Parts: sequence; structure tokens; C-alpha cells
Amino acid sequence: MKAVNENRVNELLMGLAEFGKTDQGITRLAYSDEDRAAQNWLLAQVEDLGLEMREDAVGNVFLRRKGEDDTLPAVATGSHLDTVIHGGMYDGMCGVVGALEALYMLKDVKLKRSVEVIIFRAEESSRFGFATIGSKLMSGNGSPEGFSKAAKKGELSYVEALANWGCDPANYKEAIVQPGTYKSFSEIHIEQGKVLEETGKQVGIVHNIAAPTRFKIHIKGMADHSGATPMGFRRDALVSGAKLILAVEAAATEEKDNGTVGTVGVVDVEPSSINVVPGGVTLWVDVRGVNNESIARTLEMIKEAAYNVAQDDKVRIDMEMLTADKPVALSEELAKKAEAICEAEGIDYLHMNSGAGHDAMHMAKLAPTTMIFIPCKEGISHNPAEFAKLEDICRAVNVLAKLIEAEANE
Repeated sequence: MKAVNENRVNELLMGLAEFGKTDQGITRLAYSDEDRAAQNWLLAQVEDLGLEMREDAVGNVFLRRKGEDDTLPAVATGSHLDTVIHGGMYDGMCGVVGALEALYMLKDVKLKRSVEVIIFRAEESSRFGFATIGSKLMSGNGSPEGFSKAAKKGELSYVEALANWGCDPANYKEAIVQPGTYKSFSEIHIEQGKVLEETGKQVGIVHNIAAPTRFKIHIKGMADHSGATPMGFRRDALVSGAKLILAVEAAATEEKDNGTVGTVGVVDVEPSSINVVPGGVTLWVDVRGVNNESIARTLEMIKEAAYNVAQDDKVRIDMEMLTADKPVALSEELAKKAEAICEAEGIDYLHMNSGAGHDAMHMAKLAPTTMIFIPCKEGISHNPAEFAKLEDICRAVNVLAKLIEAEANE
């Protein structure tokens, strides 16, 4: 096996960072022109790998290096190229570039099984309000119509974006992959947390992935003149919303020892005018964790708070569920293999959980799955300041390449 080519890894990461680059980080939304341009550029850079490429019915891309027996279940790896608004250059990109670099390392190595690098579409929720759409649809979870219900006024729905990409939304079921198609799936990714950095560990071996429960809280009050409506006569939806934002924080804090977190990331206000008492508010809430019972308790506390605020403030409150994914346990067997590689290579590793969701969650329904985490500076992610050291990225790539080799020759 060849050594990791640090210069190539760096050049590919830096090159991808140019697509969607702004003064405030990188904005490369799923199914956008920037998303397509970045992918096309990357594919052109790795033509010398001689991979077979195909695109499925929802835009996921598969790059296949054929093994000696192409009829055997392939070994899969990969990640995503889309970013959040004003994001960084490592989230997702390390997993795609790292997977391709692993194939360069294995170029002269005989492999019994084929290896497939997957570029998943729409891992981030920034554009459509739903995360990991490409891998969800691959695993038979959801539909384009369902993923369109979070579209904001004046913005493309998922169905429209899919059609613009050149896919027929009616054919989405053709993207479903049957269990047994892949022998295993491995993904390297920046941690998006501080644990590895603070413990001084070089690599994280992931055992569980926290899953998001996402919903909207719709609050209907009464829009009134801000000057002519006395304080005691108001039904201010934004004031009620503020109470519920604090309720989400309080509920998640109550369950913090179980690793559950809660966030209100978007607040829509109507009519959004300085001289009008807000008559309608929608809160977009994200609750996630690795403990199902803890998540359920957090949701129950939020529901109770919503009922109490509705009664006290004389407003109407409705909750609209968007998605309720379950925490996912990853393969213990693959974790042991990754651990053995780290031991043999003298890599200081840590067994850990992932607080962020990943495409690996849905791949775990199709094949044994593992994740290898890369330390990132101060745990910052989804931010222009997102950063991972090249040596740390390449160390994870080395583990991935050796894991792929072992899996592909079983």
C-alpha cells in the first residue's frame, strides 16, 4: 500500500473550498450550481483512478473500483460535498477526499471485492429543512414530497430542486439500495466537537450516532398596532415564542447528563414589522441525543411548556413534526478492526459517540457501518473557522485505507 499523499489531500480540499466561497465562509447548498461545479471539478481531478461512475435517481454519485470478484458485496465509503450557509471546508469534504485518497493508496493492491465511494446529496439541512436526504432515500426512508414540506416561501422545494438537477422525483424509489448490497460502510469525518482535542487523542472510533428530532412550533396570537394596543390586551406571539425558546433550553438542560441537546435555530415572525405586535411565530426546533428515553422526556417537557404558554398567553400553539430519527448503534466488529489498526500504527484513539447526525446513520440500515473521527480545532464546525490539521486528516485516511483493504479482501 502506498503512503498517504498529503499534498494531494490538501490540494483537493483547498480546491473544493473555492466553490461557494464568500467573505463569510463557504455556502455550497445541496443541488445548487456550486454543488454541481464542485463535484464536476473533483471528478476531473481523480480521473486517473479509472473509476466507474453512476448517478442514482436522486443524484447520489457512486465511484466504483472493481475488485477481482465484482459479484461480491462491495465495500463502501464516502461522505458529502454540500455545506451549511457560511460553513467551513472540512465537514463532509474530508470524508469524500479521504475516501478517494484511500483508493490512490490502494491503487496497486489486489482487492477481492469492489470498493465504492459514495458522494451523498443533501446531507445538510440548510436548504430543505431535512438532513441526510440522499442517504435516507437510499435506505427507503422518506419521499421527495415529504422532504418538500419544510420549504420556505419563495424558495425551491426539494421536489423542484431534484427536477432542476435532472432527476425525475417520481422515480425516487429507484435509488433504494437493498441490504446486502454492501459488505460494510466506513466514513471519516471531523468530530464537530471538542472531545478529541481536549483529551489529546488522535482518532475517534464512533459507536453511536445521535439522531435529530425536528419539529416546528406554530404560535398564533393577534397582530395589533404596537402603539395603540396596551400591554395587558396583547396576544404577542413572539413573547410566547421567547418563553418556548427558554423552555426548549430548560428541557434539554434537564437531560444534559444523558447527552441530549435542544436548539431553536430558526424563528419566523409575521408580519415582521417594527410597528406591529407579532401575530404569528414559527420556531424550528432540533432535539437530539443517543438515549431514546431521554429524548422522549425532553419532548414531553417541551409539549407541556407549550400547553402552559398557550393557556397563560391565550395564544394557539400547534406542533408539526418534521423528522424523528432514532439514535443508531454502529458496528462493534468494525470498531474492533479500526482499534486493531490504530494499535498496530501507534495511533492514540478514543471510543466515543457522535452528537451530530451523519449519512452513516442510514447506511447502518444497509450494512455494518463505522465512523472514524478527526480532531477539529476547538470543536468548531458549521462555521468559517472550522479547521482540522492536515496531519490529523491524513492519519484518519490511513486508518480508513487499511480498513477498506481488510474488508475488501475478506
